[in-house]
Amino acid sequence: MDDLTGFQRDLLYVIAGIEQPSGQEVKGEVERYYESEINHGRLYPNLDTLVNKELVEKGQLDRRTNYYAITDAGKDAIQDRQEWEHQYVNM
Repeated sequence: MDDLTGFQRDLLYVIAGIEQPSGQEVKGEVERYYESEINHGRLYPNLDTLVNKELVEKGQLDRRTNYYAITDAGKDAIQDRQEWEHQYVNM
């Protein structure tokens, strides 16, 4: 996960927390956190990066809507990251 941007990590966390969200659902969650609009040109290339790195899988809900789901590799990456963070931030 060390090669992901902060934005990509945020996308991964959102996808891990929602069962098979659509791109629009991911966008809405991230926009609430960032308190600003996320445009498609930023969102979808970063989702594709997560898919290409096999941290997320992409499937079709219908002809126009894709869903995203965390993979085992994505879960492992999040766990590794949390363990790494925990050694520095133990509250």
